[in-house]
Amino acid sequence: MDKNAMMQNLARALDEKDVFNGAWLYAEKGEIVSKGALGFRDPENTLPITEDTIFQLASVSKTFTAAAVMLVIRQGLLSLEDKITMYFPELTAYEGVTVRHLLTHTGGVPDYFDDADWFIKIWKEEKRVPGNDEILRFLRETEAKPYFAPGEGLHYSNTGFNLLALLVERLSGLPYEEFLQKNIFEPAGMSSARCCHIRRDGVPFANYARATVFEDGKWVADVDSSEDGDVVAFDGLNGDDYVYTDIFDMLRWDRALREGKVLTAEEQRLMYTPGKLKNGEDAVYDEDDGLGYGLGWAVEHDEEFGLIVSHSGGMPGVATWFERFLDADRVLVILGNRDYRDVRAYMGYWDGMRAIARDEEPDPIVSIEEIAIKDPDKSRWERFCGKYEHLEDADFIVDEVRMKDGELWAKCIDDDGDPLEFRLYPIGENEFGRKGGMLKLTFGEDCLMFDDYTCKKL
Repeated sequence: MDKNAMMQNLARALDEKDVFNGAWLYAEKGEIVSKGALGFRDPENTLPITEDTIFQLASVSKTFTAAAVMLVIRQGLLSLEDKITMYFPELTAYEGVTVRHLLTHTGGVPDYFDDADWFIKIWKEEKRVPGNDEILRFLRETEAKPYFAPGEGLHYSNTGFNLLALLVERLSGLPYEEFLQKNIFEPAGMSSARCCHIRRDGVPFANYARATVFEDGKWVADVDSSEDGDVVAFDGLNGDDYVYTDIFDMLRWDRALREGKVLTAEEQRLMYTPGKLKNGEDAVYDEDDGLGYGLGWAVEHDEEFGLIVSHSGGMPGVATWFERFLDADRVLVILGNRDYRDVRAYMGYWDGMRAIARDEEPDPIVSIEEIAIKDPDKSRWERFCGKYEHLEDADFIVDEVRMKDGELWAKCIDDDGDPLEFRLYPIGENEFGRKGGMLKLTFGEDCLMFDDYTCKKL
């Protein structure tokens, strides 16, 4: 199979149906099989993305944080079983949480995005961006309660990785950014990589792809967005994000790990082992895919390809993917700098790239418009309109359904408590989909069903 042609065609298909804005690289045994770049690195569509364009990695940065922690452990300055209160005695609410818990998201430490207004308030009222050391103040002042006792579950926590970065900085005596540069990027030969704070300090790269979101019918930089501009308030944090690099450096990161340039085989074996819960079960990161979570890596055991580790990343205007087939010696990198408007089309591209990396033919990319019923019977749509009950255990709430310009629309509240409104596309009998997500809504007799929820019409 011609993997390069397939990957090129997938990128072009996504660009035609929605927008592909980014770069990709796929390699086998260290040799590049496919690479490419499409789109623009500015909202005005004047600066084309090239293969050496620099992207924000978002949570793929956590792979570097975990490596940094392992290096500090190697120096004898830290242990995986050390309780974080040994170093942060003020965090009494998280007694019993260990370094291992933070790395595997099993400590119950709450995510700072649950109380993001704390950072936004400092940014707006004090006219500054909080530094990573203020994560301790954040936890104290918000009195954020643990999700669960240490080891009793897995809940993704960016805050845990902020604490890990702070540990690296304090124990090594180096600023976190400098530690990564000297101990990881330079030994790995990652000449373009840098941990930095572009929104706070300015852009240090000549070829940087700005994070861009779609708002009011046009593309705008994340910092200029009325909805997402608050992202500036988090740009002083470390550990969970804020590593920037290109697709070639990500291949170098893969090779440096395989060749033991940064971490030993034994250190990596620990990292690629899923965390354990108190009940002895593996900590499951993604139940749908059966992924465990090791020390900074999602972990999968595939019957054909063996051990696969990966990490995704996402922020407003940022979407990244890094997948390493450890036994088969393959690596897939996807770096993007614009929001995708049609999630179905984007996921088709994502799934297609992963299928090709597994020697499979990709499914065609389809948009919501393509699967929507062309001439639906709208005679019953008025009966679907009205207010619906808010279920206490539902993260996503459908508040109201109404007709607008002859189409059905839903007013909802997302898992962050923010309102949103979207058009409903008919995809089956009484079934509707949306462009900005994979949610399917099904109307019954005076009720609405989605996921495993049934909401009564009020």
